[in-house]
Amino acid sequence: MLVSALKPSSRESDPAVSHVRRLVLDVLKPHMPTMLNLADKLGDLDGIAGVDITLFEIDNKVENIKITLEGSDIDYQEVAEVIQDSGGSIHSIDKVSTGRQLIDEAETPQDAGARWMR
Repeated sequence: MLVSALKPSSRESDPAVSHVRRLVLDVLKPHMPTMLNLADKLGDLDGIAGVDITLFEIDNKVENIKITLEGSDIDYQEVAEVIQDSGGSIHSIDKVSTGRQLIDEAETPQDAGARWMR
């Protein structure tokens, strides 16, 4: 167990800090550990209620995956540590959701290819 998990984090003592509730990551990882093992490790972290991993590309040495995490208080540093300990690297943070409730991204005319103008 990490020592930092035993003492309150600065996020817990700062009411101005919003809790991360959804996190989407683009990750490159070796074939081992499997996506199942990585999902289990991430799902065991405090503050995470669900894990979804999608395989986008595979070659003879690595896999490009998208990891979606949802929960009440996702600690990015802990997530990054699990991924790095599994031999992976985070290429980008593709989406972050915070606040009292999760909301879905709203569709705009730009998303719909400006159909409203036709």
